[in-house]
Amino acid sequence: MPNPTSAVAASSRVPEPALDPQSLERLRALLSANADAMVAAFYQVLLNDPDAQTFLHHSIVQERLSPSLRNWLIDLFAPDLDTRDAAFIARQTKIGEVHARIKIPMHLVMAGAAVLKARLADELAADPEAFALLRLAGQRIDHALRLMSQSYEKGASNRARLDEAYRLFSLDQDIHFERESQRAGLMEWSQKTLFRILGSGGVDGAGALGASPFGLWIRHRADFLFDGSPHLARLNATMERIDSELLPRFTPDAAPADLAAPLKALEAAVEEVAFLLNEMFQGLAGMEGGRDPLTRALNRRFLSSILSREIGFANANHTPLSVLLLDVDHFKRINDTHGHPVGDEVLRQVAEAVTENVRPSDFVFRYGGEEFLVVLVETSLHQAATIAERMRLALAAKPIAAAGLPPFSITASIGVAAHQGHPDENYLIKAADDALYRAKQNGRNRVEQDRRGV
Repeated sequence: MPNPTSAVAASSRVPEPALDPQSLERLRALLSANADAMVAAFYQVLLNDPDAQTFLHHSIVQERLSPSLRNWLIDLFAPDLDTRDAAFIARQTKIGEVHARIKIPMHLVMAGAAVLKARLADELAADPEAFALLRLAGQRIDHALRLMSQSYEKGASNRARLDEAYRLFSLDQDIHFERESQRAGLMEWSQKTLFRILGSGGVDGAGALGASPFGLWIRHRADFLFDGSPHLARLNATMERIDSELLPRFTPDAAPADLAAPLKALEAAVEEVAFLLNEMFQGLAGMEGGRDPLTRALNRRFLSSILSREIGFANANHTPLSVLLLDVDHFKRINDTHGHPVGDEVLRQVAEAVTENVRPSDFVFRYGGEEFLVVLVETSLHQAATIAERMRLALAAKPIAAAGLPPFSITASIGVAAHQGHPDENYLIKAADDALYRAKQNGRNRVEQDRRGV
């Protein structure tokens, strides 16, 4: 089947001007000498744009993106480069896919490319072959951008469909169960807060509704689940009013007689949150879940949408974010010895143990055959390593019962990594995967942490 990207590459390519090898080498040498300044000008355009500030910052640009752009720019004018070559097309396509994944708007890339061409024109102003050199440079840059743009549009379209699918299919298979769990979480916070008020008269920041498990669930799950719902905006506003206006009215030195009116206002606000929560869940009744049918973990196809959103949230709010990747040790041996039905039962029980050791606001995915990936929201690397170790111990201590066999035990290797600002979710997953590889190499049944920056 023909590659549509290759077809576009062939049909949209304009014949390049004939240049002698010395002129082309002179252009490449000029680019090499001025590449750092041109790259800086390119990223200055992006960093000055408010749209780009959610996924870019100076350290990311300096440490990772600038060297990549510099290499791309110089390689674009390599001797004997054929822009019809499959490797060239694949490289530009990959760049477009990454731009779509980290949501760099294509119009910003185009604006940065215009700056590159303008700076190149300034440098070539005195060259006797300036027109031909600029024409060649413009054609190659534009051709690469066309390939990127096509790939970007396809990637952005796929992401949009997955985002919508995830929202429509919902985060949980059993909507009724999830609704009751969150209502119970809200009521538990309400009762604990009431006891604190009556006991000491005050509620500190740690007791805020936004800091509770319910508040964490609202920030990270409900935002996807109820995307576009007007009730969600009202619910968030009510929660903010509870934490910023109502709770501060309860102070340790308040007289009992002064608590009646604030308590009535707090009760009304909590009831409003419960009502809005119920209304949102009503809109999801009957929807199917986007889950792996065997383990009930979330389907991997939603990983990109969720992790990309959580990275954006972490960057915008300066909150930690971690990922752990778990692999069942010697799983092939289990399948080979006892058969696939037993292997399936092992995976189901592993998924249960993993889910039992994370919070409702976290995300558990079936990542591969015997691998599970967990997105731990608002969790530092140290906290994630603690969770992973608790998970590892729970699995090792869990008797596995399957197909009438005597109970047996299993172990797992886990790699843990924390988000360090890079906007591409694959970068974070790769760091966790590298840590998992070390855990296996170092004897299995252990937790290894990401070593970037160590």
